[in-house]
Amino acid sequence: FAVAVESLYQEWDQAKTQYGEVSQSERDWILGQLKTVTSQYRLPVIVIDYAPPAQRELARRTAKKIKDLGYIPWVSTPALDYLGIGSIEVMPRKILMLYDSRTDPDLMEAPIHRFVDFPVNYLGYVPEHWDVRQGLPSFPVVGRYAGIITWFRSDDVGLGAALPQWLQAQTAQGVRVMVFNHFGFPLEAKRLTLLQLAIGGGSRERDAVTIVRQDRRIGYEAAPLPSREEFVPLRLLQGESLLTLRRGKDDGEDAVAFTPWGGYALSPYVVAQVPQAKTFRWLFDPIRLIHEALALPAMPAPDTTTENGRRLLLIHIDGDGFPSRAELPGAPFAGEVVLKQILEPYQVPTTVSVIEGEVAATGQYPELAPQLERIARRIFALPHVEVASHSFSHPFVWKEENQDPAHPEAISLAIPGYHYSAHTLDREIKGSLDYIDRTLAPPGKRTEVFLWSGDTNPSDAAVAKAYEATVYNLNGGDTLITKTNPSLTAVAPLGLQKGAFFQVFAPNQNENEYTNLWRGPFYGYERVIETFEMTEHPRRLKPINIYYHFYSGTKKASLRALQKVYDWALAQPVSPVSVSDYAKKVLDFQRLVIARDEQGWRIRGATHLRELRSDPAWGYPDLAQSHGVVGYADHEDDRYIHLSGEAEVRVTFTGRPPA
Repeated sequence: FAVAVESLYQEWDQAKTQYGEVSQSERDWILGQLKTVTSQYRLPVIVIDYAPPAQRELARRTAKKIKDLGYIPWVSTPALDYLGIGSIEVMPRKILMLYDSRTDPDLMEAPIHRFVDFPVNYLGYVPEHWDVRQGLPSFPVVGRYAGIITWFRSDDVGLGAALPQWLQAQTAQGVRVMVFNHFGFPLEAKRLTLLQLAIGGGSRERDAVTIVRQDRRIGYEAAPLPSREEFVPLRLLQGESLLTLRRGKDDGEDAVAFTPWGGYALSPYVVAQVPQAKTFRWLFDPIRLIHEALALPAMPAPDTTTENGRRLLLIHIDGDGFPSRAELPGAPFAGEVVLKQILEPYQVPTTVSVIEGEVAATGQYPELAPQLERIARRIFALPHVEVASHSFSHPFVWKEENQDPAHPEAISLAIPGYHYSAHTLDREIKGSLDYIDRTLAPPGKRTEVFLWSGDTNPSDAAVAKAYEATVYNLNGGDTLITKTNPSLTAVAPLGLQKGAFFQVFAPNQNENEYTNLWRGPFYGYERVIETFEMTEHPRRLKPINIYYHFYSGTKKASLRALQKVYDWALAQPVSPVSVSDYAKKVLDFQRLVIARDEQGWRIRGATHLRELRSDPAWGYPDLAQSHGVVGYADHEDDRYIHLSGEAEVRVTFTGRPPA
């Protein structure tokens, strides 16, 4: 049993519908009653006070006062629909991401996912996408989300005045907003006033546009190029402009700015497309800009790149080309070449998949199945190999709505008597898993992972099937940052929510992308070392992920490239893990909880994800006062804190390094 009492310091007046401070006389009377409760009845006391959501610091001070009296505090809103503050303060780790499916029907290709999800992940937050075609959220945003980010392709997503009014209502509650590209509503004075902005319009469209102010934070990967076509005479009423342009003598445009409610960056001053290429460049550091615009609090960031200070190394092989003949003496199968020249010499954790339709008697080559299955069994028997499936027929296009009915042969491998469709997901996923477990996996091993094939863009239903089969899933994402494409736009996020389940992306891309879709040069995969280096410095952005297909075993040049990549990776201070290990870390990232109290930080749910990234200015982890912390290491400008894998961790900082 416990006794709950309302309004010891801060109250809600229902009649006046306003917050206020409890009078001293009322407080003294309540405290007298509580003394009786604790002395005579020896019951714990819960004190519920009320504070405006925007006044987070007031809530913190109130909770501390209540706690100092020996009572259990909870400071929230009258409706209790807001994540309030008690003895500990749970940190919102989700960011609400608004987009318009009318212009971005496939979220996998939407700029808000392709460009913004990764910076949000890096900062330790989870993107939660919201399609404005379903209207605007009617639930409270404050307390649930650390901020709001929007990316619209036009200034009219069809919501009229509802969008600026909704945004203004969120900012009034203390939720900060970052707008990318377009505001999503017509830029009229009466609507802009809600966001402390103004619109001009005195110059002529043919007047020249020039830059009159450029902050040092602008020009990160590309310099801004003034545009007459996209000039918008938008001016700040309050805030700081990072990029100001002028058209003619009268009109100015504050194109990138911080505002009292967050910030914005207008097209074309967000990402610039490289001429005659499909690559992009950020005009500012998106990690820094999002952090500043949303005023994200200092918080240790969960990190999926590292364990015990060492960069993770994961290796996985897609099954494509297993039965292909190698250009080597005797024309051996590619599967056998990879076994003898890669898997046996390099005995590090490796997740290996096969395509059932390539190796089984029910597939394309029934006459070769006995030989191919023997090779697969030898591979799966290796103690460092984790067993995976790459489907039954290797769908090239997973989503039924994306399949071109005019080219049905391009949907999957041509297997006699079989045609892939959305109705055959069980055969592709559960069926291929059962085949491998029954026919290829040695006793004591089962298939642990399903590796997406083709466009690696499975439907919600397909991802659900993988979870129903109790296997982890991987592939997708387009991390292809290189010296010829040196941009954070080429670094993919951790994955994408597909319905109720999460698709985990591969940290890096495979040799197909480095060899011009296997048209050559066939040694091209050695350039993945550039990717590994550029995702290590100046920030560690990704683990090392050696990811290739069996057809890399068909050519001398591709084999030599693979060996060069392996030798480079194993010369680094790495922590090798399997794909299922990595997937568990990513899933922990999605759902773990971070809270703070007077002593420091509490983390719950980091059983597989065992690394936090912190600012060295916070000091060192106090190993005596912390719980579940086993050490730390510095890399570049970050301090990595190593966790033990316990379900609940406490991290306390100190100014002195531990002995």
